[in-house]
Amino acid sequence: MESSTYRPIFKDISSRELNGFRVRKRPRFVDDSSQFSEIGAFEFVHDDSATPPMALSFCKTSRNAHIVAVTGEDGYVSLYNTRLKLPSSATHEANADKARVSEWLAHDNAIFDVCWIKEDTNLLTACGDHSIKLWDTQEQKCIGGLIGHTGSVKSISAHPVNEDIIVSGSRDGSFALWDLRNSKRRRSHFSTSPIDIVKGAHSPNLKTRGRHGKAAAISITSVLYLKDEVTIATAGAADSAIKFWDTRNLTTPFTQTSVHDRTKQKWVRSYGISSLSQDLNGVYISASCMDGRIYLLNVLRLEKGPIKSFKGCDISTFFVKSKLSPDAGHILSGSSDGNAYVWQVNNHTADPVMLKGHNGEVTAVDWCSSEIGKIATSADDSVVRLWNINNSCYSNTRSPSSIRKREFTIPKMKCRKLFEEETKGSVNAPQPLLDPPLETSMAEIRTPESIKKQSSNLNLNSNSNSNLNLYIDETCEKSPDPSFGSPSSVLNPPPSLKRKTILDYFMAHS
Repeated sequence: MESSTYRPIFKDISSRELNGFRVRKRPRFVDDSSQFSEIGAFEFVHDDSATPPMALSFCKTSRNAHIVAVTGEDGYVSLYNTRLKLPSSATHEANADKARVSEWLAHDNAIFDVCWIKEDTNLLTACGDHSIKLWDTQEQKCIGGLIGHTGSVKSISAHPVNEDIIVSGSRDGSFALWDLRNSKRRRSHFSTSPIDIVKGAHSPNLKTRGRHGKAAAISITSVLYLKDEVTIATAGAADSAIKFWDTRNLTTPFTQTSVHDRTKQKWVRSYGISSLSQDLNGVYISASCMDGRIYLLNVLRLEKGPIKSFKGCDISTFFVKSKLSPDAGHILSGSSDGNAYVWQVNNHTADPVMLKGHNGEVTAVDWCSSEIGKIATSADDSVVRLWNINNSCYSNTRSPSSIRKREFTIPKMKCRKLFEEETKGSVNAPQPLLDPPLETSMAEIRTPESIKKQSSNLNLNSNSNSNLNLYIDETCEKSPDPSFGSPSSVLNPPPSLKRKTILDYFMAHS
């Protein structure tokens, strides 16, 4: 995997403003699974033992977007190259050996989530041993640990700009905010404590107490750092509420919404949410609910609740995840029935595209950020399958969350030659094109005095450099009069440049 240097946000903004966005075609689906083709499959196996994958994630940068990280119950992290040809005639284990870039034992427990940061040079792993580890992907070396949760860490998400800031959600019912720069040396790596932690974030008002009178913890299943850089979204297993927190004041959520409207029904069964995801622009959030539906929310209209819902899959466990595509055009989800499903956001009432091939519950899924149409799915059959969209499925329709860019154009100015006759001994050079580039704009807009000085300098140097041609705007029909040099020429211009009035017309005929 290629490493890349860190790019400041200023460079990204300036590049966007100067060069604009690369226009890429968006996939357009029909209700036919033949529009998808499986491009490879490999088994998640270590030490001759296959284990079900728990999480997977493609790299975020374009140069490494073909690398996917897969984690499982055995605590291993494996990186695979998805651009290699993985023939269907070969065994899944042989394809795994071919595509595997690197692997290492990260934890002694199941890894529930993984997150790429720092231009894909570092990887965060959330584990059932209550810890989060920071890894150098080049050296496969642990360079930091986040310790503070008292339950399995279920979800992690990085700040959209400053990836030293991390948020995590745990089974202990809390979510924590971390700063990787706030670390202390401990043995072979650095250890970090949370800078803030919110306990009981999704606990109901009426807490259920156990045998010893201790309040039962309500698990946080998913956390999300929103693109506005200050808001955190959290979801839990207790109900279908999604809470939004301001990191500047984590005392209480500043707003919350539910995918179910409890105002219209007296009693509604509580369904937990298994995962949250957002598009690249941060306009939409998708939420996978245990009622078998996926709900879409608009970040700018959270108080109105879900704007769309998608059905067709079976979400029976909290291991089934969904993912909103980077352009917010489609939603990919796993399912307990052994299939993966893809919906088109702009046509949510249509039946989803079904991807068949797995022999167990499809759990973790992800979209490739740079190779449009490439997706990865994993299942309890210990197999990771790669899919791609046929070329015939591409369209030029605008993404639901696309950002329109204002174009600026510079008006063209026709120019003419100042010196029509060439001096003796000069070589006939090819005529420059009209409408020259922007560098001629400095010679086109001048004061009368500057043109006079430039004209005199050119006359002195015409014998030494006869190939020099000067272009000016058509509005300058003649060289400036010498009288322009005096201050009075500004107040009393020559008669040739005076604007004629109706009085001049009668005086000429009198």
